[in-house]
Amino acid sequence: MKPHLAHFRFHDCLEDFLLPEQRKQFIPYSFPGNPAIKDPVEALGVPHSEVGDFEVNRRSVEPGYQLQDGDRVEVFPRHSLDGETRFIVDVNLGRLARYLRLLGFDTAWRNDLLDAEIAQTSVKEERIILTRDRRLLFRREITRGYWVRTVLPDRQVPEVFKRLDLWQDIQPFRRCAICNGLIQVVAKEAIVDKLEPLTRKYYQEFYRCAGCGQIYWKGSHYAKLMKKIEQFRNHA
Repeated sequence: MKPHLAHFRFHDCLEDFLLPEQRKQFIPYSFPGNPAIKDPVEALGVPHSEVGDFEVNRRSVEPGYQLQDGDRVEVFPRHSLDGETRFIVDVNLGRLARYLRLLGFDTAWRNDLLDAEIAQTSVKEERIILTRDRRLLFRREITRGYWVRTVLPDRQVPEVFKRLDLWQDIQPFRRCAICNGLIQVVAKEAIVDKLEPLTRKYYQEFYRCAGCGQIYWKGSHYAKLMKKIEQFRNHA
């Protein structure tokens, strides 16, 4: 039996997954039978977790639409990732995870997590996966994930914040950079024996992680983070 032929065009940021010669045009796709439309999309290299809407022959269809011979398919990116903004970050994005925690976002990360663990945690805890590994986003159980395009840590935060529209949700020092625990106000007298002499002398307001006990105060590191946030905004 002669195989069927359809044509696919990917829009906006979905073109990042394509070869340069495949962009800004319809791509021919040969197929047997009548597969669900989402399957050819992944066969062409675009993970389902980044796909939003489908149009076939200029009408909107669902992901379960069965592809027909001669179809012209247009694929559009998700405009948002519904649900609470909680993350799980892959092992190669440790600095991004640290920045997200410092900026107040619930961010799970360990440097020994396997892909299967990341996927399972994403589903179980309804966390958005952030990864540089495209293959991870092809796992069928994953519904919320984003492939971080840039390799530069200082550019990754602006990229993720712009794509997911997070600028208004920043709450600096709400979470611990070390363990992701919530940071709470603590009386100075309760932790005074853990402070260095100059810190004890010059600072009166202190905070402690409810998870690991790390102590924080608005010292030079706080000023540096505020400056870093402005740098992130400038690169957005």
